[in-house]
Amino acid sequence: MSAAGVKNRAAVLFAVLVLAVTAACTGGDGSSPSSTSSSPRTSGSADVLAVKIDNVAPARPHTGLEQADVVYVEQVEAGLSRILAVYSSDLPPVIGPVRSARETDLELLRQFDRPTLAFSGAQSRLLPVIDRAPLDPVPPSKAPQAYFRGPDRPAPHNLYLRPERIPFTASGVNAVAELGLKVGAPPPGGEPEDSRTVRYPSASVTFTWAADGEQWLVSLDGSPARTAEGERIGAGTVVVQDVDVRESDFRDRSGNNTPFTETVGSGDAVVLRDGRAYDARWSRSSADADTVFSTPDGRRVDLADGPLWILYAPRG
Repeated sequence: MSAAGVKNRAAVLFAVLVLAVTAACTGGDGSSPSSTSSSPRTSGSADVLAVKIDNVAPARPHTGLEQADVVYVEQVEAGLSRILAVYSSDLPPVIGPVRSARETDLELLRQFDRPTLAFSGAQSRLLPVIDRAPLDPVPPSKAPQAYFRGPDRPAPHNLYLRPERIPFTASGVNAVAELGLKVGAPPPGGEPEDSRTVRYPSASVTFTWAADGEQWLVSLDGSPARTAEGERIGAGTVVVQDVDVRESDFRDRSGNNTPFTETVGSGDAVVLRDGRAYDARWSRSSADADTVFSTPDGRRVDLADGPLWILYAPRG
């Protein structure tokens, strides 16, 4: 579907949701050779909005996820997964469902130049840590007019964001520019790949290559991921990044420990693009550095057209 079609359908959904809302929410939960070492993060030209998005079955289908430049998937409590969607080139009228932030997000987002973070809330001990982080936090308590509860599902899976009502303007530049990445030719080699599944203790994400649409179709926990209008969600490039996941100092309301995903370091990765899988390495020397993805012989990996999905897969 064309970009115009996506925007029109999103606009229609937005109008329907707004009419049904009774009150705003006031709270809530050719590539060139390159070194494999991380380089300092450059001050990019993309102004970034990151939105923490629910990813359990009652929260689907998602709204506005298909317009994200970058989609991160990370492990949270009870072995489930949660999404951090990054926007810069364009903004949908509605994004959600929005959920709470995690400590992992703070280190992850250091790759961007003072991003805006939209989230429903956080564990009370984490809130001051968020306030001290080099980002602009915008929870419902700071922008109640920007959030609303939709009528289509029960709380807490029904909190939505109207991004035009927060102090943020899309730059028109793809957020991957802030990561030091760019669209380019695929690296040499690779193996044909029809499907790849990334598993978490209680969740999974599957990518299936659709040659006719030149994209990886996304499935969440075995079910096709769809937009609010029923269209399939796809990715141009998928990066599966093997990382260490450890316990943090934070717990959820049920007492479950919140895992912390270590995004600084190095390790193996797999890059999926153009119907092929490429072995790669990732390296990030510090929180202020970009994550570099390179082939085994040191060539920097470029991206295919389309959204970038990065999955933090627990090291086996």
